[in-house]
Amino acid sequence: MRASRLLSLLLLLQNRGRMTAQQLASELEVSVRTIYRDVEALSAAGIPLYGDAGHAGGYQLLGGYRTRLTGLTAAEAEALFLSGLPGPAAELGLGSVLAAATLKLQAALPAPLRGNADRLAERFYLDAPGWYRRPEDVPHLPAVASAVWERQVIQVTYQRWKEPAEVTRRLEPHGLVLKAGTWYVVARCDGAMRTYRVDQIVAATPCDCGFTAEPGFDLASYWHGYLADFHRQLHTGHAVIRLSDNGVRRMRHLLSAAAVTAVETAGVADAGGWVCARVPIESADLALADFLRLGADIEILEPAELREQAARTIQAMAAIYD
Repeated sequence: MRASRLLSLLLLLQNRGRMTAQQLASELEVSVRTIYRDVEALSAAGIPLYGDAGHAGGYQLLGGYRTRLTGLTAAEAEALFLSGLPGPAAELGLGSVLAAATLKLQAALPAPLRGNADRLAERFYLDAPGWYRRPEDVPHLPAVASAVWERQVIQVTYQRWKEPAEVTRRLEPHGLVLKAGTWYVVARCDGAMRTYRVDQIVAATPCDCGFTAEPGFDLASYWHGYLADFHRQLHTGHAVIRLSDNGVRRMRHLLSAAAVTAVETAGVADAGGWVCARVPIESADLALADFLRLGADIEILEPAELREQAARTIQAMAAIYD
């Protein structure tokens, strides 16, 4: 445990430069006193490490010192190869770079770990996009990725669902996110952080100016907050439904995840095997389309308007086949 922490401390200083004891303690989730002891241990082992006192002080390695890639456990080596996503890397224009890096990593690993990595590549493959959808054409992804990397302002023409359908935006892109096979760029626009689908960018032109990143911006934290807000706004109402035993089994493939969770936590079934649940819905039209996929295994109880709409739709369908 301590050996792994010492190596992590060394790699942190190697990758980030000067860091205070408090920063190191926060990264490694230990006390500041533990960091002091670890620094002493590394110095005693001959690592060229020194510290400066004062407000702007901290620990750092002597210039030019680098450690080799050693100390990898079998699980760590396997995780590194599992994280190599060839599809997304190719979309970003980094496919050949990833392949070269993988070869170098394989060459640096001891034979047993190299064998584990080879077996992992043979037995696991990550296909991020969901079923029933074609891969999105994202022609401007490399340009957007370059702007993210270079902290460069980029002007885009963007297609959206509301009018005007095509707009021009001047973006300061802070990061890229790949969600369920779809790329999103998180960018500052008119002083506010916003999220854009990269496949809806129809033109992208780099501007001859850079930008300073939002102070304290963290891409992962922003994205988690964005998803939470999205889900809060997604379900604007509720419906009360009854599901047969067969309907409960079928719903996992036909209803939203939120509706499935509501049914599963609704309680025991009645004497006839039906479960009654109050489920969140996005809109009446979308909910009806989902509910009708369950056929006679579902009954809509509330709201009355949705129940009446379902009755009219079913009567119209019956008339077609009468």
